[in-house]
Parts: sequence; structure tokens; C-alpha cells
Amino acid sequence: MELLHQKIKQEGVVLEGGVLKVDTFLNHQVDARLMFEIGQTFGELFAESGVTKIMTIESSGIAPAVMTSLQLQVPMIFARKRKSLTLREDLYTERIYSYTKQEESEVTVSRKFLTPADRVLIIDDFLANGEAALGMARIALQAGAEVAGIGIVIEKSFQPGRGKLLEQGFRVESLARIASLEDGEVTFV
Repeated sequence: MELLHQKIKQEGVVLEGGVLKVDTFLNHQVDARLMFEIGQTFGELFAESGVTKIMTIESSGIAPAVMTSLQLQVPMIFARKRKSLTLREDLYTERIYSYTKQEESEVTVSRKFLTPADRVLIIDDFLANGEAALGMARIALQAGAEVAGIGIVIEKSFQPGRGKLLEQGFRVESLARIASLEDGEVTFV
């Protein structure tokens, strides 16, 4: 994903604490052309995986997940971080700690959208410590579904997330793997 690497290099801002700000194209403003290409790439990577559902967490994972769902022609579900008047019961629930936000959230997915017959592809914007991806995998497993794989837009390879996911036996495909954010400079693996 050369275009993604270019965007990160040109528009990404390295903040203290190993945080990469990419709000010009992924986390606040969305570059639809880039998201379309990301969806195509994930679609190609997981084309033979028998995926029946795409799952992400609101909100930054939604754009790449929707585009992947379009490519694979399967529904996309997003785990909600906030309770809703229309989503109160019959839920799969997990507590997930966000490294970037430094807070824990309870995320939920309606039981009617996941079944034991599903093969779920998890898509997320970032992989750092692996908590979001592991939480989504636990939701899929609660439903009796199988996790077909985990697609990550940007992985911070200097943090333990990939190792945790691989240790659990999950297939992980990251489109941009960052080796370091030292001295305000993005270095790719």
C-alpha cells in the first residue's frame, strides 16, 4: 500500500507517547479514495477466506470496514461504544481498553447480527497493544462465529499487539507496519 505509506509520511503527525495522528485521512477527515483502495487490498488479501461478515469498532474503523465489505460483498457490523435507546438487550459485550484514549469502553454488538455460521473479518484502523482486535474477536467467539482474520490499516509494530493476536492463532494482515516513531519520524518495517 504505497499510497497509504505516502499519506502517513506526508500527513501523519507524531505525538508524544508513541501516538501517530492521522486525522487528515483516517480518524476525523476521511480520504474516500484511499479508503476504497484499502478496501480493495483487504478484499484481495481475504478473498479466499470465506468471510461472511466484517466487524469493526466505531468510529475510525468504519470507513475501511465499509470499503472492505463492499469489496467482499458481505455485511459490515460495527461494535458500539455507547448505549443506545434502540440497542439495550440481547447483546454481546466486551470491555476494551484504548491506548490512544487511555480509557476503557464497553462495546456491544446485537446478537441478531452474529451467528455460529459466520466467518468474521475484523478490520481496525490501528493495532498497538491489540486490545480492540482481541475484544472484537472475543465478541465473534461469544457468538460461536469463527474469526477469519484481522485486517489492520496501521500497525505500530514496536508495540505488542501483533504478538498477542498471533499467540491466539489469528491471521493478521497490516497494510502499513511502523517500526518506530522516534524523534518525530515515521520509520516503516
